[in-house]
Amino acid sequence: MAKLVLDALTAKFPQAVSHTETINGDEIAWIKRDDLHTVAHWLKTDPKMLFDAPVFVTAIDRLDWKPQHRPLAEHWTEDKPRFEVCFQLRSVKYRYRLRLKVSVPEHDPRCPSLSSLYPAFDWQERETFDMYGIRFEGHPDLRRIYLYEEFVGYPLRKDYPKEKRQPLVRRDDLPINPIKATGEDR
Repeated sequence: MAKLVLDALTAKFPQAVSHTETINGDEIAWIKRDDLHTVAHWLKTDPKMLFDAPVFVTAIDRLDWKPQHRPLAEHWTEDKPRFEVCFQLRSVKYRYRLRLKVSVPEHDPRCPSLSSLYPAFDWQERETFDMYGIRFEGHPDLRRIYLYEEFVGYPLRKDYPKEKRQPLVRRDDLPINPIKATGEDR
């Protein structure tokens, strides 16, 4: 049913849609990075679309991805975008489901923010920034959400060393021993 959405999207924005695909019942539209906000705004406000329910935002690191369903010539390499940013949307009225994907190269890890259209994406974009290092342009408060500011690197990237040690940071706003600091004994 959401195939109708893909067809309408391609007809409305032929220059913005790189390609569309359906995988395991999921309708996916690959959107050019600079056109993402315009396409998302149309999907949210057009009376025949009404994608009013944001589901999730995440990223996929394709560093060593070798797809089985694509020819060898299409494997991800240094000159192809390393990351995919995925925005899953739903239309409550029409019960459509659509995933927007944006290719993001490693040397320029940025993507337009959709938090102004969908406030629920605010924290999810921050999480994606925190874990993958993808900057969301236009985000009102883009800073780490899980890790502390001094944390070095992005732990969900496939090249992040799993044995990496992080700097220990003393926080003066937290007591070293909470029991002794409050005078409580157990």
